[in-house]
Amino acid sequence: MADDDARLFSTLFAEAFEKCFGRRLGVALTESESKLLSSRILSETGLVIGWKSIKNYSLFIVRGHSKRRENPSLATLDTLARYVAGAPHTDEIQRQKNESHFPYWFAYRERRAGSAGGGTKRRWNRPELWIPAAGAVLAALLLLHPFRAAAPERFVDDFRSLGDDSLAGRGWMVGNKDSAFWAMRGRQPGVLAMYTLRGDNWPDSSESPRIRDLLFREIPADCFSVEVHLIDFFPQRNWQQAGIVLLEDTAFVKKGVRLSLAYNDFAGGFRGRRQILVQAITSLGRGFENPEEVAHKNLFDLQPGDEQLVEENMKHAALRIEKKGATLRFLCSTGPLENSSFKEIAIREFPFQPRYAGIFALKGFVDDSVVAPVYVTLFSLTPDPCGK
Repeated sequence: MADDDARLFSTLFAEAFEKCFGRRLGVALTESESKLLSSRILSETGLVIGWKSIKNYSLFIVRGHSKRRENPSLATLDTLARYVAGAPHTDEIQRQKNESHFPYWFAYRERRAGSAGGGTKRRWNRPELWIPAAGAVLAALLLLHPFRAAAPERFVDDFRSLGDDSLAGRGWMVGNKDSAFWAMRGRQPGVLAMYTLRGDNWPDSSESPRIRDLLFREIPADCFSVEVHLIDFFPQRNWQQAGIVLLEDTAFVKKGVRLSLAYNDFAGGFRGRRQILVQAITSLGRGFENPEEVAHKNLFDLQPGDEQLVEENMKHAALRIEKKGATLRFLCSTGPLENSSFKEIAIREFPFQPRYAGIFALKGFVDDSVVAPVYVTLFSLTPDPCGK
């Protein structure tokens, strides 16, 4: 970081500290103070600066720049400037989409540089010099880079890092957090552990729809495919399930789609078959109490003595939803090996504009089902062209 920018960063960080704590920065931040400032920045801006980075920045500033080298990214500088300026709430996806030029940092730098310069007129403040130069630069940019929005990139997560700051930094959000079970998300190294907790987004006259520990992120495109991979998930109680949910909102007021691996032996009081199935449902949201089951594909019948064989064939499972316009295509893969092929479960027309894709596990609004772990090894969200 250049000396001028390092001084500006120090000033900006001190302003952020003063806004949070109501006093001037004098000594390096403690861990608790760093976590509080990180939390305040996330709450007010929607963007993440990890508490360890904040602590290191404070050391860099109070001990003198020569003692420790720090090089905060433009994104970090912009986030700090947003916090100080009280900018509107956003998230990393929207910033990359609309403000990838980091306007708050550069506006802060320009304002500070202007105030430091006093009345001295620099050579490049003369319009007869900078207007022709700006025109030449603009012409070159037009020739080399025609105006077109950058296509959203594919997002893939293998959940090797499960810290709250790390997840938030990758664009994840958690809805209806259950602190006890969320704290156990790393119980098996290298994968995300979720749990079939009490809850559902299926409308119920006596319960408000909710999914605990719903892990979700924004969808950056109108057409896309979303995929989740699971290991060792063998549901054995009614309503116990895990999978993918697409939502227009996270309060379950608007439309949504759910694709899940589930267990079923419910037959309205009759003796039902014990099944492992793939189920897809669509919901029109609040006020429409009857969702539509658009797919109910039986994968395995659980006959006495076959449980171990079925469990082996459920060792690896994957679900995928492909959306192109109003067309939804549902696919599933299960097998003892990781590379089992996808099979089409159903195709359905369902016009809606999902804003969020999530991973969920639940057991419905019942108390007689057990809480089982669900191990997630991969999630991917791939924007696709909407043309034919």
